Amino acid sequence: MAKKEFKAESKRLLEMMINSIYTHKEVYLRELLSNASDAIDKIYYKALTDDALSFDKDSYFIKLIPDQENRTLKIVDTGIGMTKEELENNLGTIAKSGSLAFKKENEIKDGYDIIGQFGVGFYAAFMVADVVTVISKALGSDEAYKWESTGADGYTIEPVEKDSVGTEIILKLKENTEDENYDEYLQEYRLKSIIKKYSDFIRYPIKMDVTDRRLKEGSESEYEDVQEEQIINSMVPIWKKNKSELTDEDYTNFYAEKRYGFDKPIKHIHINVEGSIRYNAILYIPEKTPYDFYSKEFEKGLELYSNGVLIMEKCADLLPDHFSFVKGMVDSEDLSLNISREMLQHDRQLKLIAKNISKNIKSELQKLLRNEREKYEQFYQSFGRQLKYGVYSDFGANKEALQDLILFYSSKEKKQVTLDEYVSRMPEDQKYIYYASGESIERIDKLPQAEFVSEKGYEILYFTEDIDEFAIKMLLTYKEKEFKSISSGDLGIEGEDNKDESDSNQQENKELFDYMKNILADKVKDVRISKRLKSHPVCIATEGEISIEMEKILAAMPDNQNIKADKVLEINKNHEVFQSLKEAYENDKGKLDLYTKLLYNQALLIEGLPIQDPVEFTNDICKIMV
Repeated sequence: MAKKEFKAESKRLLEMMINSIYTHKEVYLRELLSNASDAIDKIYYKALTDDALSFDKDSYFIKLIPDQENRTLKIVDTGIGMTKEELENNLGTIAKSGSLAFKKENEIKDGYDIIGQFGVGFYAAFMVADVVTVISKALGSDEAYKWESTGADGYTIEPVEKDSVGTEIILKLKENTEDENYDEYLQEYRLKSIIKKYSDFIRYPIKMDVTDRRLKEGSESEYEDVQEEQIINSMVPIWKKNKSELTDEDYTNFYAEKRYGFDKPIKHIHINVEGSIRYNAILYIPEKTPYDFYSKEFEKGLELYSNGVLIMEKCADLLPDHFSFVKGMVDSEDLSLNISREMLQHDRQLKLIAKNISKNIKSELQKLLRNEREKYEQFYQSFGRQLKYGVYSDFGANKEALQDLILFYSSKEKKQVTLDEYVSRMPEDQKYIYYASGESIERIDKLPQAEFVSEKGYEILYFTEDIDEFAIKMLLTYKEKEFKSISSGDLGIEGEDNKDESDSNQQENKELFDYMKNILADKVKDVRISKRLKSHPVCIATEGEISIEMEKILAAMPDNQNIKADKVLEINKNHEVFQSLKEAYENDKGKLDLYTKLLYNQALLIEGLPIQDPVEFTNDICKIMV
């Protein structure tokens, strides 16, 4: 029997496909099972136009038969089969897709779609097999043929006996090497895991004889191994079922089965879209943060299926970074895949799906915020930082989409509030949205700068996370109201009379403050009378865009560029300390030097900033005591 050469492609092309196209060798089984499913679908389409044919879905199946002794794996399908000419055309020509040709000849409808497009998936078998044998009998034919190949050197075709219509593919596995254990593709658990991973939702049953250990009949302690045929795949994916058929428990079980997380999801989103692009999706908003969520190791993305076959485990392009916590899957019939069926050829369809998914997630979060506030706050505790990061990142491109989802602790409500809730409670004379930054709610509560704003009856938002102030700087305004730090130079609260009085006091004590500023040198930009302090003697205010909290965060970064806030030391003119400063200026400049340094270091401690020289600070305190 003469060996034929492959018609169109060179040995180099086949070797490239075997060694380069696929990321993981295990996908050979996905490709062969998808081809088997296509073969059954073709009978279905024939039956639509041929009255002599009937299609009973329950009569069709795919079966795997591993033979460890002979090191072969057989994949049997009850599909349409192939004639000698089809074996020659479809398998004898690399990159010739019989499925693609069939799709062009037959109108696809009724929710069934042929998976294959490129005609190279079959050759993935050579990644794990030295010899590939195909025995096939076509529908309506009395003859069967065997196609066999050892790879790029060609193939043979000869007639054989076969009783039933369909195809058998027999893989003679390669010998094990130091790097590869090909025997794993003969092990029950490994085959089952590959099927569940890639082909769980192929619409026809994938069967295999599975060994179970059971008690021997009539015995209470003796066990025996029993082999029985089992269906390995789920067949009907949950996302193709009507929402009315499904319960919350069904969605929670699917979340657990897919190992999206060990927690229970707070919310699920089931999407079915028909139109210019068709897709189904089930998305989950988790309850708890994954252990690696805020690390470099975390990979965002949704599972991506094409016609129920897993294409990508983590398709990052389907989720924006600010929604990277969302888990789930997307299945579409309209994706343009590359020849390995592992990547998208062009991303127009994917961008459309991603855009719609992002809108759905935002809408669901808004509903959760409105209708189930406790659940939303639980979610926000885990992932609020990511939403605020989304406001800040990409130069604020997503700030308008996210601004109504972020929460901050309120000085008045003593709980988390939205920006909309804050603005709705603002008195008419309040110009700004006031906020205070600090390491904790308790520390912010004690900030001297908060007294004046609170006394005015104005609410203060507490920023306790490192991203908070950066996000707000990017947001700039909310409903035409600017954000203002209670530590900023101008609070926009003082009336004209107070302003004139303050300016007058500043001018009267100009020499004192100039002297203090000179003592502190470049540590402060200015020393002045405070318009905000009530009971505390001193505080630090800032001018410019960099705040005290931002300075601390930037200082903690690996590439610390020593960026400092422009600090202003503010003195309370109504506190006894101010009188001591004036007396020291008149009578004892050495004591004024000591008081100035102490007050500055006290102000640093209040803000949670480090003191440059702790030893000097403690010595200065001792000087006061003696």
